[in-house]
Amino acid sequence: MRTTAPRPGPDLAGLGRLLLVAAALVSAVLGAVLATAAPADAHAALTGSDPKRGAVVAKAPDQVSLTFSEKVAMSDGSVRVLDPAGKRADTGKTTDLGSTTYGVKLKPGLPDGTFTVAYQVVSADSHPIAGAFTFSIGAPSDTKVALPDQEVGGGLVGTLYDTARYLSYAGFIVVVGGAAFVLGCWPRGAGVRPLQRLVVSGWLALTGATLATLLLRAPYTGSGKLADAFDLAKLGDVLQTKTGAALVSRLLLLAAAALFIAVLFGAYDKREDPKEKRDLAFGLAVGGGVVAIGIAATWALAEHASTGIQAGLAMPVDVLHLLAVAVWLGGVVALLLCLYRAPLIDASAVRRFSGVAFGSVVALAGTGLYQSWRQVGSWTALVETDYGQLLLIKIGLVAVLVGIASVSRRWTGRILAEAGGLAPEAAATAVVEQRTRATTAKNATAGKNATAKGASTNASTKKKKPVAVAHSSKTGVSATVDTDAGTGGTSLDKAKDKPGAKPGDKPAGDDKRAAQLARQRAAVDAAREKRVRDADPHRSGLRRSVLAEVGVAVVLLAVTTALTTTEPGRTEEEAKNATSSAPQNTGPVKIKIPFDTGGQDGKGTVRLELDPGRTGSNDLHVYATRPNGSAFDIPEVKIAFTLKAKDVGPLPVAPDRIATGHWSASGVQIPMAGDWKVAVTVRTSDIDQVTLDKNVQIG
Repeated sequence: MRTTAPRPGPDLAGLGRLLLVAAALVSAVLGAVLATAAPADAHAALTGSDPKRGAVVAKAPDQVSLTFSEKVAMSDGSVRVLDPAGKRADTGKTTDLGSTTYGVKLKPGLPDGTFTVAYQVVSADSHPIAGAFTFSIGAPSDTKVALPDQEVGGGLVGTLYDTARYLSYAGFIVVVGGAAFVLGCWPRGAGVRPLQRLVVSGWLALTGATLATLLLRAPYTGSGKLADAFDLAKLGDVLQTKTGAALVSRLLLLAAAALFIAVLFGAYDKREDPKEKRDLAFGLAVGGGVVAIGIAATWALAEHASTGIQAGLAMPVDVLHLLAVAVWLGGVVALLLCLYRAPLIDASAVRRFSGVAFGSVVALAGTGLYQSWRQVGSWTALVETDYGQLLLIKIGLVAVLVGIASVSRRWTGRILAEAGGLAPEAAATAVVEQRTRATTAKNATAGKNATAKGASTNASTKKKKPVAVAHSSKTGVSATVDTDAGTGGTSLDKAKDKPGAKPGDKPAGDDKRAAQLARQRAAVDAAREKRVRDADPHRSGLRRSVLAEVGVAVVLLAVTTALTTTEPGRTEEEAKNATSSAPQNTGPVKIKIPFDTGGQDGKGTVRLELDPGRTGSNDLHVYATRPNGSAFDIPEVKIAFTLKAKDVGPLPVAPDRIATGHWSASGVQIPMAGDWKVAVTVRTSDIDQVTLDKNVQIG
């Protein structure tokens, strides 16, 4: 005999197909985004240029080139070269010169003087960076260039962009954590209206914030003008970038998430067959998990995790980190809402969430430790960079949060110990019922006395209405029903006596009286629910500790959002090391060295001035004075420059005497910046001379 397995109902089969379609959509979106991800260093830094920073060149170059620590997104106008008068000296066309170097052509016939190079590009981790430096043609000069004080990514647009990012993280935490709380800890919560509103609100916040981020992306990385958010051409440019692709992918994934939310709070809640409900819960868990991973990946694939060292490992670790945060903090928010708004949450649900939260904290600690090492890299970066200091604040907040969570676990243990396997509300209800029975007995006695007195009065006057008192053994609230005794009958009898009244007609005022009783019952039920929630002291303690957790989590989320837009400490240190050899416009170098050749009249002071004190051509002036400050006409002075770190030198300089105690040399070439040793040889007679040296930073 052959048996045929029963087929699932049409509704369940349709839901299964929808879940499979959604999962396939998620896989396709993830594949598209993964294809656009390329490892790079986080937060690009300018590591070199030609001409170099602060250099003085003899003639105008054909172009200015910039070299970054990683590939950057650059468009025409990203690099501007301004002459001493502040006018554009470049053609506006940027070119990719290969590797990580980019160039911009200069106009012919440029005058001598100091030129300013300003750049604004977008690094591989999606954050805009900007900077400026100067070089000179012929000789340095004054410049009228005034760069904007506002930092790139700041102002109103920066504030709105950061707010949208914060709401995105908050919405993701609420959606994923709330749904996980229902599926993993309290399935009956799918029918609780406050939980439904919480998850739907999180979805709306995440979707709206993602749209806002997409629109604000162009002004955030460009002009900083809010009006550019509505420029379709600039929006099209954003969609061609990795960040734009990630944001669009997130919107597609949110469309799939809307389907899972609708099934979770619709079909799943209405299922009564245990097997069908288990099967649907499994499908929701798998499909919802895939969607949650996909949404988390849109951050990991476009920000810090996708750049820098070990990007292939860092991206899945970042996804796991985000999911752990969402399950823990989102579940805390859902639990808090249930403790305040849902009187029937089971003790077993609280116990299950306690275990889930513990596992999330363990995963959070492991992934966070790896991310900290990867982004900071050294102890000095941990305490000396903005990223490291923010990270220390985040670690402190997490420690506080874990401490409060341990208090919540203790309250949970007390609830489970006293509930005897029942929900904490069952224990609280018992307390309420005991109080109710005592109140009911007292009210019943008083009601009987009042009824007897009313009946006696009615018998004597025949005009007053007796009052029937009903007591609820469940709520302890007395309800009264008036009867019309004016004619010795009820209101229905009185209605029958009216002219034209028909049998079965409702008495006048019955609809109003029924509505009033319904409102009274609703108020009584609401009051009873509040008494049930407040009757258990352990539940009240748990509510307070969970509320404290949510408060700390709000601050923690703000610090985390700031971290995602801050240059990692490792990258900041690497950028400093890469640019440490670049010349800086520090102004003239001045050295003062006392000397004593040992002979008669052999003491004095020699003073050197190297102007402008940068790489390239410099003017050297040497002044010799006696101890009394007068000019010292010594026979000979020689200078030599040595850069030991680069094995450069000694580079000898023989200045010419131009006045008593004054020597000068033009065109002294300093090939590169660094800590130079300046050796000064002073001869005061045919046989008395001394060589002195002093280290000084040039460039």
